[in-house]
This record gives sequence, structure tokens and C-alpha cells, in this order.
Amino acid sequence: MPSTTSKIITTAVGRRKTAIALVRLASGDGSITVNGLPAEKYFPGAMSKMHYEKPFKAAEVKKYSVSAKVLGGGPNGQLDALVLGISRALVKAKEGFRPLLRKEGLLTRDPRARQRRMVGTGGKARRQKQSPKR
Repeated sequence: MPSTTSKIITTAVGRRKTAIALVRLASGDGSITVNGLPAEKYFPGAMSKMHYEKPFKAAEVKKYSVSAKVLGGGPNGQLDALVLGISRALVKAKEGFRPLLRKEGLLTRDPRARQRRMVGTGGKARRQKQSPKR
């Protein structure tokens, strides 16, 4: 979390599948906190680290600290929601970041979600009932 002395600049929401990330951007040292934990612990691994730092690299900025609350979904959905939330918050903070983040594809919300179960499909979205053999 950003310290009480750092001033919150802006907030934004990122979504992916059923995950929601509420992101607060504050002036600071570039630390990222997710649900009270450092992002390195919440999203372990080098690939995850590259993914959630991508908005800052694209905008070429390090002077903001991020505090995020992430709800719902799985780890990948939460990570994508966090990245979208950070990108949106950066654009709110400074409109000049928009073309840089848009070029990297970080401001586009991924609409893919689980397809609902259809009637008569035996419990799955696209499964068909077995036809008789003869």
C-alpha cells in the first residue's frame, strides 16, 4: 500500500473474465501492492512480473506506486485485470500516455468469457447428447 504521506492521484478499474481489479495510483517509488502483498509474492514468476510492469515500461515512467485490490476469477484473469487497471489509471493521470499504451494493446479490454451452459447439452456449453448407434 502507498504510505499515508503519498497522495492518491487517480483510481481505475480493470476487468477480465470474472476478475475485477480496483487500482489506486499514487506518487511514489514504483512499488506495486496487490491485496496487501507485494506483487512479486501475489503473482510469482518472471513472466507475471514482465506482464504487470508492461504499462510502466510502455509509458516509460517509474514515479508512481500502485495499490490494487483484486477480486474473483483465477490468477491469469486477475493478472490481466490488474494490467488493464494500471493502464487506465496511467491514462487518467496523464493523457499523453494514451497513444503509447494503445500501441502496446494495453487499453483494450479482452471480452472473452466463459460461454453459458445451453439447454439440452448435458451440462456443458457445446456438448451434444450422444446419438443412438443404430
